Amino acid sequence: MNFYKRTVSDYVFSILNGILMIFLAVITLYPFLYVLFASLSDPVEFMTYKGILLRPLSITWESYKSVLNNPNILTGYRNTLFIVVVGTAINVVLTSMGAYFLSRKGPLLKKPIMLLILLTMFINGGMIPNYLLVQQMGMYNSLWSLIWPGAISTYNMVIMRTAFQSIPDSLEESARIDGANDWVILFKLILPLSLPTMAVIGLYYAVGHWNSWFKANLYLADRKLFPLQLILRNIVVNSEVDDMTVGIGTGQSYAMSFTIKYATVIVATVPILLVYPFIQKYFVKGVMIGSLKE
Repeated sequence: MNFYKRTVSDYVFSILNGILMIFLAVITLYPFLYVLFASLSDPVEFMTYKGILLRPLSITWESYKSVLNNPNILTGYRNTLFIVVVGTAINVVLTSMGAYFLSRKGPLLKKPIMLLILLTMFINGGMIPNYLLVQQMGMYNSLWSLIWPGAISTYNMVIMRTAFQSIPDSLEESARIDGANDWVILFKLILPLSLPTMAVIGLYYAVGHWNSWFKANLYLADRKLFPLQLILRNIVVNSEVDDMTVGIGTGQSYAMSFTIKYATVIVATVPILLVYPFIQKYFVKGVMIGSLKE
């Protein structure tokens, strides 16, 4: 039984804490709601509206129709999905293999190798050497230039290495007695037991691929290869909306260019947000298991 009796100060703290959490939730959620409401608003009304936007102004779907009818958006989705799916698979497999090697007790020179790997977190060749490397390897103007150069994140590999170290050695010893080799141990024993950490690391990589545009801006010249975020950047920053406002009057076209930008942000953001509910249950457990320790 719980014999603790709550005092007035406890109730005051709970109320103030609740108010603070609601306030933080509102200021965190409002920017997204503002973009959503703006994308659904009538372009002319929105352009002349001033102040806090708490609802759409005369709901219209014209901005979304213009965005979804833009072939560049569909091409960007196709390229981004390829990068996210293929890139994340390569990232997780290679990171798992590296983490497995670093988590075992037997390999020679493991500590010097680990030190060299950690140095890559602090020492980088820079933009120009990376650009020349991509060019010399024949990956320039290819989607592979957005996948292979960053195939392994040292930070993610250290997290996964720590998660692998938390698995009892007796399980590996039993598997080896049964004749299992390192490949079997990694893919049939270690990885299934590290599913929460795998899910979190996979989400880190997937979100990184989904939100990346700078590397595409450096390494891609063909617009047909542009990922969604680079197309979004060109629309929002460079105002490349002319092909989405064809046949619209000059005044209406100018007003619609604003709501089209907000609609493009929603179209580019919502899909990756839908992934979070499926991964959330692994988040706390995965990060805690993979927390840094020695």
